[in-house]
Amino acid sequence: MTIASEGTTAPGRERLVRGIDGCPAGWIAVTIAAEGPLAPSVTITRDFADLTVGVEKIAVDMPIGLPDRAGPGGRGPESLVRPLLGERQSSVFSVPSRAAVEAEDYRECCRLALETSDPPRKVSKQAFFLFPKIREIDRLLRADPALVHRVHEVHPEVAFWRLNGETAVPEPKKVKSRPYPPGLAFRRALLVAAGFPEALLLAPPRGAGPDDLLDAAVNALVARRLLAGTARPFPDPPLRDAHGLPVAIWA
Repeated sequence: MTIASEGTTAPGRERLVRGIDGCPAGWIAVTIAAEGPLAPSVTITRDFADLTVGVEKIAVDMPIGLPDRAGPGGRGPESLVRPLLGERQSSVFSVPSRAAVEAEDYRECCRLALETSDPPRKVSKQAFFLFPKIREIDRLLRADPALVHRVHEVHPEVAFWRLNGETAVPEPKKVKSRPYPPGLAFRRALLVAAGFPEALLLAPPRGAGPDDLLDAAVNALVARRLLAGTARPFPDPPLRDAHGLPVAIWA
């Protein structure tokens, strides 16, 4: 991958934005043109830092900005977007405190979560398994504050809500942890209508599921809106954590 000056698009090259989602192989990224036809490409990597090069805006489905204490419903953005999602509300998990996220042992994580949440609550195993990815982004942004202006938190179901005319998608992507074809087809149709080639959306690369690819693609559309100045943060304006990182879900 060619490294451009300041981590953005080099002079004379096409302006690009990128949507990112976690996947079994690490991270899946869909890169599109900032303007005009999307011309999408798909990348998989284990290192999130690799994906910060050569693009102007990044929209990633991973919490950014961690609270010292977690209130009812999480940090704040979670409780704002859940009512938008109808039956998909459970897809937005409550982010616990920084101390809990930084714990690498599950029992210790739950102990710290209980001590730093109001009301006290533990952490699900499903959420705990995401924490290494949250820590990866958190450490990268704290080490390079310039990235804070380019890397933004999104949630795919909120992104699909906006793409669907600000109406909750009626079908889940998965049922009992398995891909659910009607839900995938509905989301794929929304993306095709937005300019993605259907053939690309039907062929997730090895190491990523079909839902991971669709999520990265819809996140890329949010990244495009971020660059254009038409994306919306929940809350507005974003909150800040103790390290100055923004706390908001963009759509």
